[in-house]
Amino acid sequence: MIRRHPLSRKGMAVLETALVLPLLLLLSFGLVEYGHYFYVKHTLQGAAREGVRAAVPQNTTNADVAAAISRAMNAAGMGGSGYKVTYSPADVASATEGTQMTIAVECIWGTVGLRPMKLIPSAKKVVGTVVMRKEGT
Repeated sequence: MIRRHPLSRKGMAVLETALVLPLLLLLSFGLVEYGHYFYVKHTLQGAAREGVRAAVPQNTTNADVAAAISRAMNAAGMGGSGYKVTYSPADVASATEGTQMTIAVECIWGTVGLRPMKLIPSAKKVVGTVVMRKEGT
C-alpha cells in the first residue's frame, strides 16, 4: 500500500529557486564589482611602484618616472583611463640622497570600473601610492 504525504511538494523546488536565485545573483554581481575594484587598485599600486623605482636612482627625471608609469598602465590595459600622477617632491631630479620619494597614481572609478550593481560610487578615487628613499651615488 502506497501512502501519500498529506501536503503536496509539487512546485516547492521552483518556489525555493525563485526565492534564492535573486539573492545569489546580487552576491555574484557584487563580488564581480568589488573584485574588479581591487584589481584596479592593485594595478595602480603596481604602476606607482614602477614609477618610484624609476625615481629613486640618481640622475633621473620626472619624464623617466612618467614613462615607467605609462609602460605599466599600458601593459595592464589602462593607458587610456585618464590616470593622474602625483610626485613628492615635485621634481625627482632635485631630491637628495635619503629623501622620501612618494609616487601616487590615481583615477576615477567611473572611468575604469565595472559597475553591474553600482555599489561603488562612480566619483570614487582609486589611488595607488608607494614610498621609497632616494638612493645615493
